[in-house]
Amino acid sequence: MNDLIHQHALVRPDATALWAASRRWTYAELDAAVADTEGRLSEAGVERGDRIALHVDRTPNAVILLWAVWRRGAVVVPLSTRLPPGEIGPRALQVDSAYLVSATQGGEADASDRIDILSPQAVVAGRGTRETSAGEAPDRDRPASIVFTSGSTGTPKAALHTWANHLYSAKGANANLPLDREDRWLLSLPLYHVGGLAILVRCALAGAAVAIPPAQTSIAANLRAAHATHVSLVATQFRRVLDAIDGAPPASLKAVLLGGGPIPDGLLRDGYGRSWPLLTSYGSTEMASQITTTAPGAPLDDLLTAGRTLPHRRVRIEDEQIYVAGPTLFRGYVPLEGPEAPQTDDGWYPTGDRGRIDASGRLRVLGRMDRMFVSGGENIQPEEIEAVLERLDVVEQAAVVPVPHAEYGRRPVAFVHTTEPVDETGLQRVLTSALPGYKIPDGFYKLPAKVLTQGLKINRERLRERARTVHDDAL
Repeated sequence: MNDLIHQHALVRPDATALWAASRRWTYAELDAAVADTEGRLSEAGVERGDRIALHVDRTPNAVILLWAVWRRGAVVVPLSTRLPPGEIGPRALQVDSAYLVSATQGGEADASDRIDILSPQAVVAGRGTRETSAGEAPDRDRPASIVFTSGSTGTPKAALHTWANHLYSAKGANANLPLDREDRWLLSLPLYHVGGLAILVRCALAGAAVAIPPAQTSIAANLRAAHATHVSLVATQFRRVLDAIDGAPPASLKAVLLGGGPIPDGLLRDGYGRSWPLLTSYGSTEMASQITTTAPGAPLDDLLTAGRTLPHRRVRIEDEQIYVAGPTLFRGYVPLEGPEAPQTDDGWYPTGDRGRIDASGRLRVLGRMDRMFVSGGENIQPEEIEAVLERLDVVEQAAVVPVPHAEYGRRPVAFVHTTEPVDETGLQRVLTSALPGYKIPDGFYKLPAKVLTQGLKINRERLRERARTVHDDAL
């Protein structure tokens, strides 16, 4: 798989592989830059199988570095660029990384005696001069990446993927949403997110181009500037795009892949009504990105589900829990000593998500198993309440968590991000018309921005701590 760049360079050397506002790289130029960078990694002592932590921004050089690490036969460990400086080194050491590539000053101090520090400027060649050749044919079962989960329900876990995981993930995704060689996918997700890595592999498999957005610019502006044909977005990103672009999408856009968590029905109806080419999906870090997805051009009724199972994946429901299997399933979580196998004896992985498959074979995700709680003997699924809140035009994002209650054990409270000041009475009135009384939150509070993990998901553990504080103060 790490020879995909070289293969396209031989067959279509002048085709665009990487686009940025300042310049573009053909497949021949990208291949040469990867070869030079791989050579520098070799000179720095990087060997096959080494784990290389990358703490780098989402830039063309980061993409070159990532492909070079893979060509070297090493394992990519992308680190969140949102980590505080003091956590960068310890996070790299958590998975026994041999090297850390980072431009952050001071972030490696606690790790410098146990890990080799490399600067991006020293190892990345933006333009290649070496003669290129295909890397050694990879063993598909060889480790390729270690990606940290979002940590939305607690401490992030380190998921170990093989080449086969990424390859079959891309094959199944491209079978559902074919990529032409002239297509250009905007890299709208971080490279430390499995969805960001998946964009690189899908495009390399198809011979399409990856468009790198400039820092501190909006996705809406980048869609136009890059003439992007494809983009992957979470709900918050898509809402901002719709707010910025009045009416129909840019003419170049062929597909908007939505995922990373629940997509509010109102947001889907708005985008669909404005002719945005939407696909909804369900995926996970453990399954190397997408698991189920709707088809291109799907009707609204399909988009209100997570779609059907993609090729090279298997899905089943047991006791309301979603189980997954197939060649995209990761090898396990990585502690300091070896991976921790997560599968059942028959090879199925329990996702911890509740769901059902309807009569048309579409997956409907109902929420997290570990988020359901009991209040006065009644089961409450927070996502059900959140979905009703997010149907309101004024509510952009909602999160419901339990707080202790002397009589009922636990009661729900809601945090909301709204376009207007929170009207608790109005919100309660809307919920009362759609939900039984025991599901109406006891309080409504402003959703703090600091509870977002990796800028994409809500950190539920942090929000529960916040809820206990603000709700006690309000009583």
